[in-house]
Amino acid sequence: QVRFVESGGDLVQPGGSLRLSCVASGFTLRRYSIGWFRQPPGKERERVSCITRNGGNTAYADSVKGRFTISKDISKNMAYLQIDDLKPEDTATYYCAAEPFNRCSSDLRASVYQFWGQGTQVTVSS
Repeated sequence: QVRFVESGGDLVQPGGSLRLSCVASGFTLRRYSIGWFRQPPGKERERVSCITRNGGNTAYADSVKGRFTISKDISKNMAYLQIDDLKPEDTATYYCAAEPFNRCSSDLRASVYQFWGQGTQVTVSS
């Protein structure tokens, strides 16, 4: 059974940090590029970061550059999103997703990605 499960979301104060994790089962992340998306309440889901299948390339949305860091650990079949200097506008449900091509696609739509987790909530508030 294919599963993708996120964790690590929390309520944090502005300026704080979180590390989001997602663990894959039923498929190997060695064969998939990973995207992290977020969806604020009432808004569209947006891709904030991606890492290619071979880990050689990453990409970030302008709004998170310098604060978010994506990585993956093939040995653990996990992907991560380190979030630093959190801002209230980072409040959203965060999702990890996987697609089989070795790319960070210029097509930012969620439909590019094949497997999805259920999401983890990040709330930034003082």
